[in-house]
Amino acid sequence: MYNIPGHHHISMITKHANDNNHFYREVLGLRRVKLTVNQDAPSMYHLFYGDKTGSPGTELSFFEIPLVGRTHRGTNAITKIGLIVPSEESLQYWMKRFDDYEVQHEGISTYANRPALLFEDEEGLRMALIVANGEKISHWETYDRSPVPQEHQIQGMGTVEMTVKNLSKLSRTLIEIFGYQTVFENEQDALFQSVAGEVFGEIYVIQQDGPSEKPGKGSIHHLAIRVKNDEELQYWDEQVKKRGFQTSGIIDRFYFKSLYFRESNGILFEIATDGPGFLRDGNVETLGEQLDLPDFLEAHRDEIVEKLHPIV
Repeated sequence: MYNIPGHHHISMITKHANDNNHFYREVLGLRRVKLTVNQDAPSMYHLFYGDKTGSPGTELSFFEIPLVGRTHRGTNAITKIGLIVPSEESLQYWMKRFDDYEVQHEGISTYANRPALLFEDEEGLRMALIVANGEKISHWETYDRSPVPQEHQIQGMGTVEMTVKNLSKLSRTLIEIFGYQTVFENEQDALFQSVAGEVFGEIYVIQQDGPSEKPGKGSIHHLAIRVKNDEELQYWDEQVKKRGFQTSGIIDRFYFKSLYFRESNGILFEIATDGPGFLRDGNVETLGEQLDLPDFLEAHRDEIVEKLHPIV
């Protein structure tokens, strides 16, 4: 049996690509590693931010939908993203930085049993900077041109929070299909890890009744979890189907291959391969600086560009 080595990326909805671009590059100090379009709707920007090369486990991805409304928060949704920082001193640095940039935050507290700083971006996307206990993604690379000093840079994705009506159903999916391990499980919340003791594959689940979330700007569309290669992806496709879930089948996303399925509460998961990666059609020096299109869309570049507004 294969294992899940952690998160791959997480995808959100933004209303304004330019504002989004400013916040994640200039405020959070991430590198924009890919400027491309939604392959299923090429008139829509798809932005990726991450470490120096957009390594799996560091990628925050956004679809721009200019006409989208606000998020009506509720249950059966992915509700918070944990981002790893190196130390508790880093939280002090970030609290001052957020104050300087007028970013809404809750001060230093704890989250999922770790020192944390909870905050929101300008569209209400809920996030938490969390201190790892020495854990970090081994392939994370610092970005030298970040406005954030190396000793305080975000080192990838940590705990991802999901709020659902039925915790036990999601628990069974994570444990029985994918082999996640239980850190703790109570009546109303639980913590799971894809790799024991490691935060970069951690999922925190809260059970909550009420209306389901209606997505809008600042909402989280799906979580992608990592697999190494095509062979493992095929294996997981078979395992998910054996449990009675429908999958999208394997899709070639040019920078990786993946499949999608919804678990019983309606949470959308993607399973994505580590490669080929964002350097497939770029180089490390200029990554993310120009519009990149997968081969099957390249012939339509002029038409696609005509429908996009410039990102500055």
